Amino acid sequence: ARLEKISDDILSDYKKETVDFQLNFDDTLEEPTVLPTRIPNLLVNGASGIAVGMATNMLPHNLTEVVNGIKRYIHNEDVTIDELMEDIKAPDFPTGGIIYGTSGVKQAFETGRGKVVLRGRANIETNESGREKIVITEIPFQVNKAQMIIKIADLVNDGKIEGVSNVNDESDRNGLRIVVDVKREAMGNVVLSKLYKYTPLQTSYGVNNVCLVAGRPKTLNLKQLISEFVKFRIEVVVKRTAFELRKAEERAHILEGLIKAIDNIDLVIKLIRSSKTVEDARNALMAELDLSEIQAKAILEMRLSKLVSLEMDKIKAEFDELMKTIERLKAILASEDLQKGIVLEELEEVKEKYGDERRTDISYADGEISIEDMIPNDEVI
Repeated sequence: ARLEKISDDILSDYKKETVDFQLNFDDTLEEPTVLPTRIPNLLVNGASGIAVGMATNMLPHNLTEVVNGIKRYIHNEDVTIDELMEDIKAPDFPTGGIIYGTSGVKQAFETGRGKVVLRGRANIETNESGREKIVITEIPFQVNKAQMIIKIADLVNDGKIEGVSNVNDESDRNGLRIVVDVKREAMGNVVLSKLYKYTPLQTSYGVNNVCLVAGRPKTLNLKQLISEFVKFRIEVVVKRTAFELRKAEERAHILEGLIKAIDNIDLVIKLIRSSKTVEDARNALMAELDLSEIQAKAILEMRLSKLVSLEMDKIKAEFDELMKTIERLKAILASEDLQKGIVLEELEEVKEKYGDERRTDISYADGEISIEDMIPNDEVI
């Protein structure tokens, strides 16, 4: 399987000591306990699982909306759930559909538990002879199309759904399309409302945001999920910066030794030529030029081409550049505002690269549709 481009941002910096490693299932390899993701993957991708005595069911959300919500939280940590909902309106399913009613969504965002009702997208079309047909172009998330068609056929055969003459799967590589032909005497609206009522064309999802926080299971609301992600990102930025600072200081230390050697090159050559072993040469360099063992070793491994004046200028330029980098990294470690700024910057990059429009619409109407409401008032005998 080939990784998607977005996985680079989920795995980024894991080699920079940003996350803890543990042994894998048979103790032959080490694996990260958690990935240092730049993407708020738990909210965007959702998750579901069952453990001993507990379960979790988190729905997917839109990346652009989630990033906007996190940015709002970083700018103001006292933000309310209602304010966050201005950005993160509701879950967003990759298969589209229509969320029906928002009270369950609001409850899920406020408490971490709730119910979201999702309908497939269906339109009623009329052909030239006046016959109606229901065309389904999107079905709810994780609903199996073939099983749904079998369910409709079974309900028609059992007489639970009346007025259907035929069900056809006309899906192709351009998209999903299921056509339900309605009998001449039946009403498309009534048949469609029965499909919603009895088949998975309308499905409800129980939200249960149980997450491991510092190794302990907790039910988190929307704001807590965002807060934990921001805390985690700041932790990753701090660990990454500390790693980069250490590496920069180690390199600067070696360059400092090389510069000393180049400035006293005649003495260095004399010391090396008069030494019997590499160890003698190293000790002599350390004593004469006040160098550490690492620096002396680097000098002994230095190639003669480094003594060309252009190469010497390069070493000095690299050293000056490193000193600026070290200063910048120390400033980041000392300032929480700078750390938050980096988190915001990286989130903005993620949004630019992968953000897209919502696929799932939201219908603010609550409650069941009564079939009687669909039938026009005609005088009958």
